[in-house]
Amino acid sequence: MDTAAPLSREAALRIALAARVLPDVPVRQLLAILRERIDAPLIESTLQRVTVSDLKIGLAGSEDDVDLLDTPMEAFKEAVRILWGESVPGELPRATPLAELPPGSIRVAVASNCGERLDGHFGSCQRFLIYQVSSAQLTLIDVRSAREADLAEDRNGYRRDLIADCQVLYAVTIGGPAASKVVRAGIYPIMKIAGGEAAQILAALQAVMASAPPPWLAKLLGQHAERRLRFAEADDDA
Repeated sequence: MDTAAPLSREAALRIALAARVLPDVPVRQLLAILRERIDAPLIESTLQRVTVSDLKIGLAGSEDDVDLLDTPMEAFKEAVRILWGESVPGELPRATPLAELPPGSIRVAVASNCGERLDGHFGSCQRFLIYQVSSAQLTLIDVRSAREADLAEDRNGYRRDLIADCQVLYAVTIGGPAASKVVRAGIYPIMKIAGGEAAQILAALQAVMASAPPPWLAKLLGQHAERRLRFAEADDDA
C-alpha cells in the first residue's frame, strides 16, 4: 500500500500543528512516525486511528524505551486530539470592524495563542489579533488565523503578509531574519517576553501616544519633525 501518497491539506495542517505541541519534534519526524505506525495513506480518517501509544513508541524507537521519554503526557494527548481533528482552541475574542478609522490611529498586530492575550511567538503563534489604536480608542477589528503558515514555503513571509496592513507588531519573541522581513514591510516589531493581556499592553501604548511618543511612533502618527525632535530631546534630558 502506498503510505507515502500526497497529503490532503487538512491532514497536513493537523500534522504540522501536532508537531508544534510535541517538544523538539519536527514535522518531518512526526510524519515518518505516522507513516510507520499507520499502514494506510495519511488522510483525515486514518489520522483518527493514532493513539498516544503510537506516538510514544514512535518517538522512543521501541516499546521497551517508552519509559525513557521525558515528553509530558499532556503533550501527547493534545497532539492526538489535533490529529483527530478534535482539538478546539479557546474561545476567540470577538472583533468589531470599524466603518471609519479614528483620527491619529495606527493598526497593531498582536501574536496570540489564547483568548485576547499577547502570548505568541511570531513564528509559531496560532493567530494575530488586529487592533486599531488611537490615544483615546482601542478596538479589536480582526482575528487572523496563522494555521496555513505551516504549509507555506516561506512561513515567516506568509505571516508578514498576513499583517501587512499593520504598522506595529507585538510578539513574545521574534527571530532576527523574521524581524528583518517585518521591518522591510514597514512594520515596527516590539518584543514583550513576559506577554500579558493585550488590552493592558496596548493601554500602555495609548498612554505613550497621548503624551510623548518616541520618534518612530510620532512618525507613524504623522506628527511634524519638529515635534518629534522635541520628544527626542526630552527623552535625552530624562
